Amino acid sequence: MLKERSAHTLGGLSVLLLGLLGILAAVALFISAIVANDPMRLAFAVPLLVLCIFVLTGLFVVNPNEAMALQLFGDYRGTVRQEGMAWANPFLSKRKISTKVRSFESTHLKVNDLDGNPVEIAAIIVWRVVDTAEALFEVEDCEKFVAVQSESALRSLAAHFPYDAHEPAQLSLRGSTDEVAHKLKVELTKVLSQAGVEVSDARISHLAYAQEIAQAMLQRQQAGAILAARARIVEGAVGMVEMALERLEKGGHVALDEERKAAMVSNLLVVLCSERAAAPVVNTGTLYH
Repeated sequence: MLKERSAHTLGGLSVLLLGLLGILAAVALFISAIVANDPMRLAFAVPLLVLCIFVLTGLFVVNPNEAMALQLFGDYRGTVRQEGMAWANPFLSKRKISTKVRSFESTHLKVNDLDGNPVEIAAIIVWRVVDTAEALFEVEDCEKFVAVQSESALRSLAAHFPYDAHEPAQLSLRGSTDEVAHKLKVELTKVLSQAGVEVSDARISHLAYAQEIAQAMLQRQQAGAILAARARIVEGAVGMVEMALERLEKGGHVALDEERKAAMVSNLLVVLCSERAAAPVVNTGTLYH
């Protein structure tokens, strides 16, 4: 497997200056050869001009956050990362590659979660090339490789988690976004490292039930919320009834037997747990004769 290494180059400005001076000297020699009608000078001026132009073709510019990979007849000779003008052997072929931070957003994928429910999921991947040799020569197309592997990792990840957690400690796609994003980043780093790519961040950007079950799942979520609310109301009502009975007994203001306690508990629970305001009823009778 190819690994990036630094290429040997020369300063571009110095070579450019020498090349221009050589071209000026060749032009001056060419003119003097014509004026003096000296074939020897002309025979020397033409090769000098061609040589200077050929040398100048070895100049290239490296922009910020870019790199230049050099090859000699197909053989990788190194990478230049230093920005600015540089010179290398004109026979070397030069391939520019960006090292900027890039982001990729996957399409909305329809996959099955751990429970088998169809969900729609998408992610945003932030990545950059850190090894130019691997990015250029180990994969056919670096950007396409990132896109395909990201969607594949996202499909695999969604199949290992349920959409909603069924237990308090269970991880889920909706409730454990940070943990799921971390696992996605780890999986992508493992796969994309062979292409010289570093994953800076991976986040879920879209998550929803598939359209065909969205309404049914919404009703299930609403039912679960209603049950949780009812359980909380009943728990609070029982606590209030217990507190009321305890304070009445401690105060000694009212003596309640078991039947009256049962009636009081029933009335208090109806009042506290009812969805509507309780309507008072004046009782003119008694439970005892």
